[in-house]
Formats: sequence, structure tokens, C-alpha cells
Amino acid sequence: MSPARVLALSVAAAAAIGAAVLFAPDRTAPPPLDQHVAAFPGLAERLARAATIEVARHDGRTTLRRDGERWTIAERGGYPARPERVRELLVGLAELRLTEPRTANPDLLPRLGVEDPLQPGATGTLLRVLDGSGAPLAELVIGRRRVRTGGNLPETAYVRRPGEPQAWLAEGRIPADHDPNLWLPREIASLPRERFREAVIIRPGAEPFAVRRGPDPDGELSLDPLPEGAEADPDHLASVARAFEALTLTDVRPEAEASGQPAGEGRWTFTDGLVIHVRLRRDGQTLWLLPRAEGGEEASRLDARWRGFAFQIGSWQEETFSPEHATMFRAAPPRDAPGPDPAPPAPPRAE
Repeated sequence: MSPARVLALSVAAAAAIGAAVLFAPDRTAPPPLDQHVAAFPGLAERLARAATIEVARHDGRTTLRRDGERWTIAERGGYPARPERVRELLVGLAELRLTEPRTANPDLLPRLGVEDPLQPGATGTLLRVLDGSGAPLAELVIGRRRVRTGGNLPETAYVRRPGEPQAWLAEGRIPADHDPNLWLPREIASLPRERFREAVIIRPGAEPFAVRRGPDPDGELSLDPLPEGAEADPDHLASVARAFEALTLTDVRPEAEASGQPAGEGRWTFTDGLVIHVRLRRDGQTLWLLPRAEGGEEASRLDARWRGFAFQIGSWQEETFSPEHATMFRAAPPRDAPGPDPAPPAPPRAE
């Protein structure tokens, strides 16, 4: 065998041995009392005192704060977080099990993603749950996830408690995302188009106009004013009528942080007395929607969530919330237009 071949095999063998030492159970470290010991014994009971959740990496963080029965996102001005996602995180943390010890060598921790997550270039995530006084109820560095190819197998990840050198393989799901947008509920409103009654659109420097539905829930939509000799464009009318049918956001900010120029405003009226006032601001390609609701209990619930916030929506939705009047109609075809000339009679066939 050539010297080069021997050297290549030696390097490969050394790499394999190093990987085996890193990813195999660390038999030199004290094993847990059993093979599925809780990462944080008794945490479920203590979570009733949880007041803050911090999810941090070197390139960003999310801070969730408890406000009564809900959790809010500090980086988004205190906008409510998705409750099911917060619940999933806390339940997953309380149920997390340490299954096998891994390396305790500080030089090898980066290979598992459990080095200090706040240092530049780190790939892990620091999760902290604090009580009302700021004391930690649970702290965990979450590193690389392990892919389980078999069916019905629980998720696993490499973890480490801050301040401890020992890394572990843990079993359980811990959806800790450091991007605040991943904690946002996407829905702004979901009002069926059948509830729409009227929308009054006001664009800067233009006369207001209205889109209205007939008296029935599925009544015909109309445009007011409609120029003489024109007919309303049904697609554009329908777009205005269903503006709040499945309205979602891409981001949210406190109203004071939504910069830009006024891009229109309007008033949408629905059944059951619900009225929604909207204002638009455009900052380059970013479109901000500032809604406000009035008219009963439903409006109070919506306004409690909306007031003081601006919602980023797709820039194309400016045509829905602030369309130009000229785009809402088209020239009507002549009513008595002559049809095509009749075809000349066929010549007689020769006998």
C-alpha cells in the first residue's frame, strides 16, 4: 500500500474516532439516575410564577412578558404573542428529558451547538424562563437537533445548562425561536364577505366614493358615484367587499413607529353594527394599516387588540383599501350596437 494511501486511511480513522467520542455517550461523566431524567424536575408547578421568557442568540432575541392571562412580545411593542406557541414551549420545557450524557470538553461543545449562544458565530439558542423578580425558573442552551427517521419517534436535541460543562442528548420538543415575527399571530381579522354592507374610500386629493351591497346578504355590489356611460368592475368591487375576510399581517409595530406618508383612509360597515375605520401609510414598498373598530362587543374585542398598533400588509393591498375611483369602473358596451353583416347567400350549384 502506498504511503499516501496509508496517510488517507489514518486521517479518516482519526476523524471517525473523534466523531464517535463526541456523539457517543460520555461514559466518564456521571450518568443520570435513570435514562430519562427530567431536565428540570418540578418545573411544571413552578411555571405558574413565570413572568418572562427570553429566547436569545448572538444575532437576535425575543422577549415574552406575561400580562394577565396573555403573553406579549416586547420587541413588537407589547403586541400579544400566539398563545398556543407559548404553551407548546413551556410544556415542552417541563417535559424535557435528559437521555444520555455527551461531551463535557469545552473545545467540543461548538460541534454540538451548545457553546455560549451569545458569542459571535454561535449556532445555539439560550432559553430562560424567569419569575416576577427576575430569578430564573429554568435556563437551557439548545444546540443541534437530531433527525429521527423512524415513525412516531420523539424529537431530540443536544442541550446544556448554562454554567455547567456537561452536554446532554435530550428528548422532547422545545420550539424556541429568537425571531419575534415567529411569535406573532398572523390574523388581523376574519370577517365573511357576506357581512359587508358599505365601504367609503377617501384618497388624498380625490373625492370620496363608496362601494355598497344591496339589501340581501348576497346582494349585488354597486359603485357610487358611477359615471354616465360606465359600468362597475365586479372584480374590483368584490376586492373591497372582502378586504377583511382573511386579512393577515407580515409585521406589527407601535403606531408611533410606523413611518411613511398617508396613502388613504376609509370606513367599512358590516352587519351587527360593526364599523372599521382604516388609515394607510406607505414608506417605500412598506404599507402600514392602522385599523380602529367601533360598534358593540365585537368591536371592543377587535379594538383592544388593534388600538395603538400599525400592521404591515402586502403592498399590493393598497388597491383593496385605497383604490383609485377610475379603476372601479369601465366603459359600458353600446346597448344597440349593430351585429355583424349577414353572410351572402351561397351561389347556386351547377347541375
